[in-house]
Amino acid sequence: MEAIKRLTIASALALAPLAAQAAPPDDTIVLGISSDASSFDPDQIASRDNANIAKHIFATLFTVNFEGEIKPYLVDKTEVSEDGLAYTFTIKPGLTCEDGEPLTAEDVAYSFNRPLDKSKNFTGNSAGFVLPTLGLKSAEALDDLHVKINLTAKTTLALGMLSQIYVHCKDSYEKMTADEAAIHPIASGSYRLAKWDRGSQLVLEKIKDPGNFKTIIWRVTPEASTRTAELIAGNVDIITNVAPDQIGAIDSSGTASVAKVSGTRRMQVGFNLSDAAKDMPGGKEIQDPKVRFAMQYAVDVPGICKQLLGTECTRATSLVNPPNDNPDLTPIPYDPDMAEKLLDEAGYPRGADGVRFHIKLQGPRGRYLEDANVVQAIGQYLSDVGIQTDVELLEWASVYSPLLREKKMAPLFFLGQGGVTWNPLYDMSLFSTPDATTNYQSWNDPRWFADWKLALNANTVEEARPVINRMLKLFYEEGPWLQLYFQPDFYGVSKRVDWQPRRDEEIDLFEAKLASQQ
Repeated sequence: MEAIKRLTIASALALAPLAAQAAPPDDTIVLGISSDASSFDPDQIASRDNANIAKHIFATLFTVNFEGEIKPYLVDKTEVSEDGLAYTFTIKPGLTCEDGEPLTAEDVAYSFNRPLDKSKNFTGNSAGFVLPTLGLKSAEALDDLHVKINLTAKTTLALGMLSQIYVHCKDSYEKMTADEAAIHPIASGSYRLAKWDRGSQLVLEKIKDPGNFKTIIWRVTPEASTRTAELIAGNVDIITNVAPDQIGAIDSSGTASVAKVSGTRRMQVGFNLSDAAKDMPGGKEIQDPKVRFAMQYAVDVPGICKQLLGTECTRATSLVNPPNDNPDLTPIPYDPDMAEKLLDEAGYPRGADGVRFHIKLQGPRGRYLEDANVVQAIGQYLSDVGIQTDVELLEWASVYSPLLREKKMAPLFFLGQGGVTWNPLYDMSLFSTPDATTNYQSWNDPRWFADWKLALNANTVEEARPVINRMLKLFYEEGPWLQLYFQPDFYGVSKRVDWQPRRDEEIDLFEAKLASQQ
């Protein structure tokens, strides 16, 4: 606990009074979010905050509902080939995009083939994560209503992964430059982007069902205390990332309350194992899995959860959300003496100045729950065992996120990556290939990737379980993460609206409505 105690953290909630404003109109819902979007090119979207807005603009073949079930959205009928390598979908007739262009099977095929174009250098979720994991070979329109998706290998992840590809109209997007596509999305879903004031707000206008509100406003408010004040004052309806020390103020306000969920986002300190990072201070040392394992003991994860996040938590043992993780693995305890012993054994004793080696830890400010304080605490814990850690906090959208996409992070970097509860292979697919966009750590252990192919080739998750457990044990002992926790999610919700948060961090506003409409 000493590392936390040494941090200077405000213990009292100081909310600046806000000028009273009129409540949002009945046809409008307003959200206070911590960070701005980066891009609305459907193949450049990489973060959950960005995707939460985009899912209201772009339609998908399938969706994952509140209960975590995969349901058809644009699809009327699904046929799967006997070998599991081809999926033929019948899409709904009469679909259109925002500009009036008919949305046909050709547009669906284009939406899958476009991110495969290496010349466009797409770095978003579709090109870097979804399609490599899916093993997409090609997509082809058979006629206006039938599209065929061809895979390189069968997978139990297919329909879930298909739910993450944003369908967009081919003719509209082929007319746009990359810069135009980033800021002027052509909607295929319920809402269009009407206005985007960078760093301030995004305004969506409804163009078709589903959706109960005519207008959705996403107000960018990086400071947690300001979001809380806006909520209590009635200026916004929902806020994300409520700081633990502000929960009491919201719950006692009479105007709003805090909804708490056990999230699926996996929080970690990534080890940058790339060749470029080897030349940075600490970059060579963390190449040794013995050093990485020793560092696990240095951080008091339950203490961080209790003192900084205001909740109890169990330390993660892998990148897989319970209950799909390996039950034989136990959380590594906080044991600084063991950390010191293992670091000595790895060949990195303390020097005369008490330092084993120097390293930099980067983290975002305002992206995750109490992220700045958590990063500083981790830096102090590592320094306590002789790993002198220089902490650098960066703005998320314009600085930190681009560094991630380009894999130019410091040797240590704080990150949360979203997960699911419907398939462990989804959570593991961050490391589908050594060069996957989501493999920010540049981990290339051949044992993991050989087993990955075996796990994907299984007919069911149950059949793949022995291989999965072996992979998770390797990740536990030698992997590229300093394991932390599954982020608890706190949302502030105005009593004006009826809305429930999801475990998977998706903000779904299609069913949200005024509380008076119950």
